[in-house]
Amino acid sequence: MAFVTHQIVRSLSSSAARHAAIKHVTIIGGGLMGAGIAQVAASTGHSVALVDTSEDILKKSVKGIEGSLKRVVKKKYADKPEAGEEFIQKVLKNISISTDATSVVQSTDLVVEAIVENLKIKQDLFHGLDKVAPAHTIFASNTSSLPIGDIASSTSRLDRFGGLHFFNPVPMMKLVEVIRTPSTSQETFDALLDFSKALGKHPVSCKDTPGFIVNRLLVPYMMEAIRLHERGHGSKEDIDVAMKLGAGYPMGPFELLDYVGLDTSKFIIDGWHQMDPDNPLFAPSPMLNKLVAEGKLGKKTGEGFYKYK
Repeated sequence: MAFVTHQIVRSLSSSAARHAAIKHVTIIGGGLMGAGIAQVAASTGHSVALVDTSEDILKKSVKGIEGSLKRVVKKKYADKPEAGEEFIQKVLKNISISTDATSVVQSTDLVVEAIVENLKIKQDLFHGLDKVAPAHTIFASNTSSLPIGDIASSTSRLDRFGGLHFFNPVPMMKLVEVIRTPSTSQETFDALLDFSKALGKHPVSCKDTPGFIVNRLLVPYMMEAIRLHERGHGSKEDIDVAMKLGAGYPMGPFELLDYVGLDTSKFIIDGWHQMDPDNPLFAPSPMLNKLVAEGKLGKKTGEGFYKYK
């Protein structure tokens, strides 16, 4: 009898797990990151609603996704162009677009936010969605620098709130940092891990600390490179070559800063400095501040630490 009872419990728990599986995903933000997450989720059979403030932004997002899928198909279906085209259409069919987040989230299992790195704006978004989303819906932020707990505090579902930090370009990068706050339930955390794996990604578990794992190590490293250059202890070219040839990095720190965006790097370090002003690793850089003030933000503006034509 005990064996039968055990089997029934196992059957019920596996049924509950299947019910809890994330199938319908709402992604708020049609920029590079949001569109990338939408593409990957739709490619793995998830039903995706992509939300932004205007139809024009969303049409541009879908066009970008289609272009990205064509590049994928060119490699994956080189010998089968018809199968490749079929794959593209199948993925695009899994994506719907909307400018009305309130109506979309009423039938979703997971909301992933990928909007501007502004705490108040993120809090306002989730506060509004919290009122209309079903009780089972999990909320997640793709923030790279803001505390997940601070964003979650605007909602009443602290146990169903976590972080899903993807990396750019999302279709290519395998890593996802899955962040749990002290309030995130084990069930929610497991669901986010399973979802990441279902996307074909490799999730790593992170605590809700500044920068999680990757940026917590990467941003101070890039800032130290700037300080080394500021002190006159190495040219940016030599520092970049040294880290590429000596440490095996694909990019040097100054090349990486230009790729990431100097404004983004400054935003992150300024936020961390505000949180922990006595930490020398988080000290601002006069050189970085000057470049940002001059509008030299890296590759996206044609000039940062280097010039781009």
